[in-house]
Amino acid sequence: MDLIVPVSNAIMAVGALLILWQIRQAKRQAVTSFEDSLDNEYRGIIHQIPAKALLGEALSAKEAREHLDEFIAYIDLCNQQVFLRQRKRIGRGTWQFWCDGMKSNLLRPAFKQAWETVKVKADTDFGELRRIESSNFKSDPAGWK
Repeated sequence: MDLIVPVSNAIMAVGALLILWQIRQAKRQAVTSFEDSLDNEYRGIIHQIPAKALLGEALSAKEAREHLDEFIAYIDLCNQQVFLRQRKRIGRGTWQFWCDGMKSNLLRPAFKQAWETVKVKADTDFGELRRIESSNFKSDPAGWK
């Protein structure tokens, strides 16, 4: 009889630990699923952008005008990703990968041209992306808490 209480307490402690582990795993899975959905959105947008832009070639003025909507969709997605990282909804590893990708893309001539156009014409929008750009795409700029 003397062992019943300690054994039941140990079983309850193990059960509580298992519940905490399951909650942690469920949270990780939810974050992964959310990140995957944003990755799918990225792929849908990027497939609409001309291959030569992705390869670092400049677009003609006509091509740039014709694809500005797709570049804006990409810029908007990047802005959303920065916002979500600020709110800790994106994991550090995924964020680093995305941040490097944003920097790489926005340095390509066609993306850069579109981004410069958007910054001028929508001068009060895309604040999160402007902020990360001004930090030279540091993965977690100071002040993100």
